[in-house]
Amino acid sequence: MTVPQPTTDSVADLPLTSPLGDAGVQGFGLMRVRDEGWGDADRDPGALVRAALDGGVRVLDTAEMYGNEDVVGRAIAGVRSEVFLCTKFGVYWGESGRFDDWSVRADPATVHRAIDGSLGRLGTDTIDLYYLHHRSDDTPIEDTVGAMAELRAAGKIRRLGLSNVTEDDIKRAHAVHPISAVQQPWSLAERKVETMLPLLRELGIALVAHSPMNHGDVGAAGRSTAVQQAAARHGISTAQLSLAWVQQRARTLDQQVIPLPGTTRVSHLRDNIAMSTLELDDATMSELS
Repeated sequence: MTVPQPTTDSVADLPLTSPLGDAGVQGFGLMRVRDEGWGDADRDPGALVRAALDGGVRVLDTAEMYGNEDVVGRAIAGVRSEVFLCTKFGVYWGESGRFDDWSVRADPATVHRAIDGSLGRLGTDTIDLYYLHHRSDDTPIEDTVGAMAELRAAGKIRRLGLSNVTEDDIKRAHAVHPISAVQQPWSLAERKVETMLPLLRELGIALVAHSPMNHGDVGAAGRSTAVQQAAARHGISTAQLSLAWVQQRARTLDQQVIPLPGTTRVSHLRDNIAMSTLELDDATMSELS
């Protein structure tokens, strides 16, 4: 399935010198940002966005599933042109409220319905990077990506992304329309995505590495002592060490990698940004790897 493409990208699109252009020092995952933070100097969503931009972060990432696109929309009001805005569709909560009660809907009708909801809640005319949040066992990925390409032709999104997918999914999707980014977990404790890196490099696709701090749990079997000792030497937490490790690994790769740590506090955000410039020596990298 081939969808006609516009002759130029939307106004103010980033340069195409790399998959996501000038993405900044790292990304910022907004999954846990909520309405109750307004007015709190350390947790105010608007203050978080301003601190991110001041620190050189451009990629801000949320999802329909997180239930906070309206909060993000208010937080980026007035600075939208400075933000590379990402959101995702396709994963929906069940009625039980349990964390494991969710399903995937990725049919073309859902694609077209979801984007209009996200645009309205985020208060914008276009999404810079729109992801399928999770692969579907019911809808062929070619159909989903074809519908996403129609959104791009209509100017509602600028780039297409995939999350929680397989290498076969990526190949099939990329054959329908170029995929700009794939979002997968990558940390000291979760390295499965490394087998996918050669394919992403071959196709010119950026890796957006979510959960680079592994939610604070990076004591992987066989490495916990090394992680703790290395963190102590640098005066940082083991979670921060994991983020610094991902940043260092990213600098050595001939492809674009954007670590995507998340937080709800300005103070933690600044600590995370500092990890983008922390240099881990070869001995430490070898020990951790």
